[in-house]
Amino acid sequence: MVVAWSSLSLATGRQHGWIALLAGLEAAWMLRLGGMLPGWPRRLLAAAATLLMAVLVQWFVVSGHIGAQMGLAPWEAAPKMGAFYVWTLARLANSWLDLLCLGLAPVLALRAAR
Repeated sequence: MVVAWSSLSLATGRQHGWIALLAGLEAAWMLRLGGMLPGWPRRLLAAAATLLMAVLVQWFVVSGHIGAQMGLAPWEAAPKMGAFYVWTLARLANSWLDLLCLGLAPVLALRAAR
């Protein structure tokens, strides 16, 4: 999911925050299909996985844009990026709708993984 979302964002030049909602549903669904017992551990793991996916995508998209200017692939530029720099550029790149979707995605995953 991270690779597909990052690739789409880098190819189109937009953040596509709505995909975070799909990532939350996917995390919940995969934990259900994997046979994890229902309850709070599954719900919290789905929310944490969704949050991790969103952070990784933001990191790779920013790394892709900055790395391209230096002739680096996103995976080559990612370890060179600092957290504050990524945070600043991600805040500038995301629209209010993207931020809303990114904020609602872990909540959706928490609810869907019950």
